[in-house]
Amino acid sequence: MTRDPLLQPFQLKHLTLRNRLMSTAHEPAYSEDGLPTDRYRLYHLEKAKGGIAMTMTAGSAIVSEDSPAAFGNLHAYRDEIVPHLKRIADDCHEYGTAVMIQITHLGRRTNWNKADWLPVLAPSPVREPAHRAFPKEAEDWDLDRIAEDYATAAERMQAAGLDGIELEAYGHLLDGFWSPATNFREDEHNGSLDNRLRFTRRVLDSIRDRVGADFIVGLRLVADEQWDKGISKDEGIEICRRLVGTGQVDFLNVIRGHIDSDAALSNVIPVQGMPASPHLDFAGEVRAKTRFPVFHAARIADVATARHAVAEGKLDMVGMTRAHIADPHIALKLSQGREHDIRPCVGATYCLDRIYEGHEALCIHNAATGRELTMPQIISTTEGPRKRITVVGAGPAGLEAARVAAARGHHVRVFEAAPNAGGQVRLAAQSRRRSELIGIVDWRLAQLEAAGVQISFNTYAEAVDVLAEEPDFVFIATGGLPNTEILEEGNALVHSSWDVLSGDLSATGRVLVFDDNGGHPGMQAAEMLIEKGAEVEIVTPERFFAPEIGGLNHVAYAKALHQSASRITINTRLIGVSRNGNELLVTLGSDYGERTETRTVDHVVVEHGTLPMDELYFDLKPQSRNLGAVDYKALIRGEDAFPARNPDAGFTLARIGDAVASRNIHASIYDGLRFAKDL
Repeated sequence: MTRDPLLQPFQLKHLTLRNRLMSTAHEPAYSEDGLPTDRYRLYHLEKAKGGIAMTMTAGSAIVSEDSPAAFGNLHAYRDEIVPHLKRIADDCHEYGTAVMIQITHLGRRTNWNKADWLPVLAPSPVREPAHRAFPKEAEDWDLDRIAEDYATAAERMQAAGLDGIELEAYGHLLDGFWSPATNFREDEHNGSLDNRLRFTRRVLDSIRDRVGADFIVGLRLVADEQWDKGISKDEGIEICRRLVGTGQVDFLNVIRGHIDSDAALSNVIPVQGMPASPHLDFAGEVRAKTRFPVFHAARIADVATARHAVAEGKLDMVGMTRAHIADPHIALKLSQGREHDIRPCVGATYCLDRIYEGHEALCIHNAATGRELTMPQIISTTEGPRKRITVVGAGPAGLEAARVAAARGHHVRVFEAAPNAGGQVRLAAQSRRRSELIGIVDWRLAQLEAAGVQISFNTYAEAVDVLAEEPDFVFIATGGLPNTEILEEGNALVHSSWDVLSGDLSATGRVLVFDDNGGHPGMQAAEMLIEKGAEVEIVTPERFFAPEIGGLNHVAYAKALHQSASRITINTRLIGVSRNGNELLVTLGSDYGERTETRTVDHVVVEHGTLPMDELYFDLKPQSRNLGAVDYKALIRGEDAFPARNPDAGFTLARIGDAVASRNIHASIYDGLRFAKDL
């Protein structure tokens, strides 16, 4: 028997949860037409295989047709959802994992120009900035039908064999009545706290009438909006007490903060560079004052913090949601004494930012998550002959290819020109705020060391070095170099974003950053320059700045720009740079006309992605079995993707990551996984 607090069971009503780890409700946007089909099912099943006690589906499933999906939400208002949820529940139950679902009416947190174009409604017609909605004030007949919709949806969830439901009440319809910031009604639903809780109690009563007293019903609720306009801490704790006092609720899942803007949301869901587990003590205070089961999740990314939360009585169940996106097998590894083996969540929040930008959730460095249909979370040993694998480049693509190939049982040798591994990830991690990214590299280095993989640093491998290894398969993961040769004149006068990130350019004075990429490198360079006291202007030809960066990561950059004497110029293109004494004269134009203007600055930084370092690839290509070719259709199907165009050759050649084209960390990791998983 283990004494680890995280591995102790927890009794929730009649339900025994096998440990204290859970994945809180979130919407990965894997649904098809609002239904949780195989991709959705396998995502949750993987966590069940990984030993998690409870996985919470949806974030949130919508109970009414007039509450259109904001980002891939499940349709709890449809009978068709029941068999899909039943299959998820049955499969996860087989592995000992409880399954619940979060249901909601989104209220104002969506928009009217979706689905059936029905009006968005809320307690009062207060605009929701994040989703841009101007809502209608809910009428009595709206509340009648929505209360009924909640009850019917709960009945469906019970019929699906789920272990319980959770009502969402932070930023949605229910807590819209609670908060002074969003409730300006002049009827019985405003005024006293009991009035503001009236509709929530009605919904709970309606649900209990349908599902009975034994079905588990909880609330994910805001207990302190940390906002002078909203619910105070004292009022929030009193709301918790009163809801517990109804006898209709079985657990509280506590949130702190408000979510009207990206800046506010980032305090609720912190990203890298922000404090870890910032609301844990508050959640513990709610638990102490209500003496009731309390769950909580907010950047509890490591098991040491989670263990502390349970051991100190702050939480009953610990939500490690993003951590399980990075590694769905946390509990299993803990129980097997393999805590060191857990793939770390590095706080990049690539997962959530993709959701909020209308894409599906993906982990920045676990390319199997969300792709369980085609990509393995656990690499199996090959049943074929052991091969000699040579990897050139120890950036994210090369490290992942080496890790996967070694896990397959092959003999792997890695060459790296630099003194350290990591490539552009190590460069990005030079910034204090993004330093956690180095976990992407460190975890893979530890995996390679455990597998006995040899890495030759400070080695600029050439074709003769690769051929001397007598390889069966060669990965070229040499990355790229900054592409700054994009101006009509003055290319030699500019710096790259790499110069800033590496510390080679520590500029003060006036710096123009031309960002024609829209991702992290240009923005991170601007942020670092601001920290050193530079006066920065970001110039971009885009309609808005940094379009490749989602809302949560956008916040830190926006704050840095706002708090300095810096500015952003959109719809503008850098044409040329020339010397003007000790200064630089820049010429700016636009895609929207012929007019130009000039600026006088001290330095110019250009971010325009990278160009592949592909010389070695082209040296080896004529000598390779596949002549470098990849059958993409076969790759997608999981079949042999390397045609034998030169069958007498001794090795197959694949180029991955930025050695192919300028992309991002996830793309490089995905290349390494899918090219190596079947070797």
